[in-house]
Amino acid sequence: MTAQRASGHGINLDPWLSHYADRANGLSASEVRALFAVASRPEVVSLAGGMPFVRALPDELVKGALDRVMRDQGPTALQYGSGQGVPALREQILEIMALEGISGSVDDVVVTTGSQQALDLVTKLFINPGDVILAEAPSYVGAIGVFRSYQADIQHVEMDQYGLVPEALRQAIAYLRGQGKNIKFLYTIPNFHNPGGVTLSAERRPEILQICRENQILVLEDNPYGLLSFDEPVPPALRSMDEEGVIYLGSFSKTFAPGFRVGWALAPHAIREKLVLAAEAAILCPSSFSQLAISEYLNEADWMGQIESFRGVYRERRDTMIASLEEHLPELTWNVPNGGFYVWVGLPADLDSKAMLPRAVTELVAYTPGTAFFADGTGRQNLRLSFCYPTPENIQLGIRRLATVINGERDLLATFAGTGPLTPSTAGDNVIAPPPDMN
Repeated sequence: MTAQRASGHGINLDPWLSHYADRANGLSASEVRALFAVASRPEVVSLAGGMPFVRALPDELVKGALDRVMRDQGPTALQYGSGQGVPALREQILEIMALEGISGSVDDVVVTTGSQQALDLVTKLFINPGDVILAEAPSYVGAIGVFRSYQADIQHVEMDQYGLVPEALRQAIAYLRGQGKNIKFLYTIPNFHNPGGVTLSAERRPEILQICRENQILVLEDNPYGLLSFDEPVPPALRSMDEEGVIYLGSFSKTFAPGFRVGWALAPHAIREKLVLAAEAAILCPSSFSQLAISEYLNEADWMGQIESFRGVYRERRDTMIASLEEHLPELTWNVPNGGFYVWVGLPADLDSKAMLPRAVTELVAYTPGTAFFADGTGRQNLRLSFCYPTPENIQLGIRRLATVINGERDLLATFAGTGPLTPSTAGDNVIAPPPDMN
């Protein structure tokens, strides 16, 4: 009642505000999550969230795995389990990672509740308030949220059409060390980047690792999309080139189904021990049922064939989105991803993707503004489009609606400014530069 009375006088509604720990200030709703309520309305075409198209997964594959788990291992599946994860699944995870050149010990695999939990655990282990985390510009919004919650100092490093720029990484490290900053790790998504859609080139990978080794900086390699290549296989994983300096994060959310919430970390042995202790302190153990269901699926199903099916679905949708952008918004810039879920779009110089979003929702289309992917709030001249979930027909409809929004904003600005047509923006310090073959 006190809080209710106080609200009429402009006082915060939360009576416990003064009791929160300082790190709670880093907890805020992400722009991606805030969009879900709107984007879930059936009349809205959502090009925002990176939801896998799970309907491409045949029902019988999932139902069969679940039935066999309950028939053969029901009591075990419904019981507490190991804090490190089911040994059989950890063996299978090694087989999956071997497809990207990674070798390791089953003892160094830690199963987590999605790779998001692995992100949280690694950050908890390494970050004191004020410690620096290096991350690509732009970077995954979920990682930024975790890093903020532990009061990290997130410093972005430039990337271009070939991924993280080695010289920019060198300069950032030198500058931050010169400022007396404590750099703990580099967070990177080298394959089909979220949100950038680009892949770190094979030539740059050993150079990035060498820079980090020379500066004693740990590398956190996040790779949920690595098997979803549309054309050629991706280069070998960073972890395959450096077993002691890289923690590798993987997930079944993109190649099977996110509802099971199963991911993993492959860590150097000493770090693995800490990860297990941190995981047990957080959740006791990951879901035995989910792990056994995925293990059964991997044992019995043609899971590589299913991944190939996903590739075909996402390749078609990527092609549809690119063709629609070329038809309806040729004045913009964008990348053409060769895997994953995302297209990163550059807007005309005077447009603001965050300010434009309410108009987009009015026109029944949703996207994610670029500001979600920068710790410092930049990125207003960019937006992320996801092609993974909507059908090709809805992608075409969504891009037409987006064109209505963008052209309306441009006309409005031109009217107020008394100018002619606006020109596309060029890549800034924290924006992915368009590749030479971009439209």
